[in-house]
Amino acid sequence: MRQVVLDTETTGLEVSQGHKIIEIGCVELVNRRLTGRHYHQYINPGREIDQGAIEVHGITNKFLVDKPVFGQIVDEFLAFIDGAELVIHNAPFDIGFLDAELASYKSSAGKIADYASVIDSLIMARKKHPGQRNSLDALCQRYFVDNSQRDLHGALLDAEILADVYLLMTGGQTNLLLAGEESSGEGRAGVNSIRKLSANRAALPVISANEEELKAHQQRLECIDKASDNACLWLKLQ
Repeated sequence: MRQVVLDTETTGLEVSQGHKIIEIGCVELVNRRLTGRHYHQYINPGREIDQGAIEVHGITNKFLVDKPVFGQIVDEFLAFIDGAELVIHNAPFDIGFLDAELASYKSSAGKIADYASVIDSLIMARKKHPGQRNSLDALCQRYFVDNSQRDLHGALLDAEILADVYLLMTGGQTNLLLAGEESSGEGRAGVNSIRKLSANRAALPVISANEEELKAHQQRLECIDKASDNACLWLKLQ
């Protein structure tokens, strides 16, 4: 299963007022695993950015002067998301802007729904945590996702953070690579980096967890169990 976690930044809040997309950020998941592939693009909107929006994302009119317009990047963007399942936090906002950009580019381009299906992680979070704050920052705190670099919003950074939150919220691990290994960035991570171990290698030492580590492990399992509606398999096996 191929999923693309997507976020955008815009010149303002209302697409009905002619506001435009100025940044698109996407990260790819294959079978619930981060692959290392991403799509990121700044876009010249051809209009001024609201001051309130600049205070949120920090992207200025001057910075975007030499960036391509949407029509110059649309084919590459659509190729990246084509056939995927999009994961978006508050999807109607981003999809509304993307559909408006496609319509202004050319009517034959269709809509995002013609290229990909969509999961709204905000709706998912509200169902799992009714009556609670479900902004991306609130979910980061709830699922222990590090968002310390998020002083300002940025499409690619927010997409990366949302990918971690989404995988944890749906009960999955965010990265199955061993410590010290790096994603190849081509297809699924680690596919081209399989290493065979010598049959004459020394036996690996077995280090048992101490009491503090066991307690932390139990707390983590309980957190996963709560987030997945009592579906934590590790607890059921105990």
